[in-house]
Amino acid sequence: MKVLDLQCAQGHEFEGWFASEDDYRSQLARKLVICPVCGNTDMTKKLSAPRLNLRGGARAPAKTEKRAEHVPSEAVAALPPKQLQAAWMDMVRQVLAHTEDVGPRFAEEARRIHYGEAEERGIRGQATRSETEELIEEGIAVTPLPIPDNLKNTLQ
Repeated sequence: MKVLDLQCAQGHEFEGWFASEDDYRSQLARKLVICPVCGNTDMTKKLSAPRLNLRGGARAPAKTEKRAEHVPSEAVAALPPKQLQAAWMDMVRQVLAHTEDVGPRFAEEARRIHYGEAEERGIRGQATRSETEELIEEGIAVTPLPIPDNLKNTLQ
């Protein structure tokens, strides 16, 4: 198993696991290697320390970075890029876990909830720019949140 440190064209860094170098190149050529943050398929390999098999047990280099968890909004701007990326991914996962996907009916369902015609709950879905502007003008609080397609499914 080959573990590679990868970076997409947008600068997001992540780890990929491949059976071999050939497997990595094959998946890269078929656009199967996808950034978990933005969905970009334009990748570069970064330099990384090898993982060595010493005395029968695989060991990875010690990690010195801590993953950002539940970072207060006022502190987000001061986070280093990797922690900011991790905080954003955690936030997106929280949104996905605690909201109902109403798809293209988002504007309609947001109005129904706002005017008491449907039960109040967290929803997400798709809305056009004009639908979003109309909702805001009506006093309905909405926040555009781009969610990469690969986060909408179970991460492997």
